[in-house]
Amino acid sequence: MLANDTGFTPSFFILIGIPSLEEYHMAFAAPLTVIYLITILGNFTLLLAVKSTMSLQKPMYLLIALLSCSDIILSSSILPKMMGNFWFNDREISFSVCFFQLFFVHAFAGVESGILTAMAIDRYVAVCNPLRYSTIITNSLVAKAGIALVARSMVIVVPLTTLAARLPFCSRYIPHSFCEHIAVVKLSCVDITFNSTYGAAITLAVGAIDLPTIAVSYILILRAILRLPRKDRFKAFSTCVAHVCVMSLFYIPILFSLSLHRSHTSIPLYIHILVVTAYLLLPPVANPLIYGLKTAEIRIGVLQMIHKRKARILLCSF
Repeated sequence: MLANDTGFTPSFFILIGIPSLEEYHMAFAAPLTVIYLITILGNFTLLLAVKSTMSLQKPMYLLIALLSCSDIILSSSILPKMMGNFWFNDREISFSVCFFQLFFVHAFAGVESGILTAMAIDRYVAVCNPLRYSTIITNSLVAKAGIALVARSMVIVVPLTTLAARLPFCSRYIPHSFCEHIAVVKLSCVDITFNSTYGAAITLAVGAIDLPTIAVSYILILRAILRLPRKDRFKAFSTCVAHVCVMSLFYIPILFSLSLHRSHTSIPLYIHILVVTAYLLLPPVANPLIYGLKTAEIRIGVLQMIHKRKARILLCSF
């Protein structure tokens, strides 16, 4: 359908996948399928463990559960369509589905960043104000924080998506493996300066709030730990290890991607796409594994849940 004299509104787009690496799509398909299955299984297992184990229904574990919810939504907004493309060469995506995907990818990447920031604040209070922790950080506060983080993403990503969807387009071929904002708006026939500036501005705004908060929290945590007697330092450090691993896995690829965009050297497009895909897909698959390995309470909760289900199955069989 024609939008105006300079472009049209396509009924569908074509996702190219990973430009210059199309011949390797089938090779990527199997690892992506494994990643998705582990992501869904791992995060649902963690959610069920938190839900069914009373000892895990505390702020720290509720934040981890919120992160698992975000991980499931983020992965499910990207991977099913990507697997269809790579396994079956199903590259067509409707106009509406493309912009729903764009919305969920950018909104829940922002939610994930916010949850990681909330986790850093939680660890700061736990280490630096342990006697006041239970009165400051409550389950009610975690629930309100979750709602606020989702609302924050909605407020900034709804305009981003709406502005992009109203553009007239001159091409339907998206040089990406999913409907990423800048890859889509670059197909427009008109000036996209405002769209690209707004996209960069909200990325910088979220980063300017979340990253300094995390950095300050962990500087204060480190200072507090170094003041503890030597025998107590390891225990204090161990409470933060899983969080640091998860945050590193999320933010390091983002910072690397931003540095690539600012680089004056000619970086192949497929490198950008692989880095963006990595920071969106690797944290969701790794997060439940990291917390399962590093957090004894979660391991115990998962084992208790499995034993309870085995007991129920045995009772039902008689």
